[in-house]
Amino acid sequence: MSKELEKLVIIESPFRGENYEETAINILYARACVHDSLLKGEFPFASHLLYTQDGVLDDKIEEERMLGINAGVAWGKIAKKRAVYQDRGISKGMEWGIRAAEKEGQLIEYRSLPNYEEFLGNLTEEDLKEGYEFIARNGKFSEKKS
Repeated sequence: MSKELEKLVIIESPFRGENYEETAINILYARACVHDSLLKGEFPFASHLLYTQDGVLDDKIEEERMLGINAGVAWGKIAKKRAVYQDRGISKGMEWGIRAAEKEGQLIEYRSLPNYEEFLGNLTEEDLKEGYEFIARNGKFSEKKS
């Protein structure tokens, strides 16, 4: 395995919150986790930041949520390890990723952001104003495909 492939890391952090404000905080937290991983010299992938963008998948529709989780698990098979950032707890989606990593025999590293309290202190009303609202810009996604 090349040295670059050895640095591939899947980021596990919560996404869906109990309300829009909590989800917005989770999105900002996930970005901070990716940043932390990059600073550690890793090449992180956070499927929950990619697949939940407007026009991709709607996390509030269970079928689409599972499509995103399964896609993340599939990509995760090529990573050397899973970095589980646990400052905000372990979500059901994270549990899914942890079980997938255990099946693959991947290294699972539990982490906390070194500056989590500072991260929380730096959140502004502007960061939380809109919250997360999926906008389906490309049409209807959740119809069964034949």
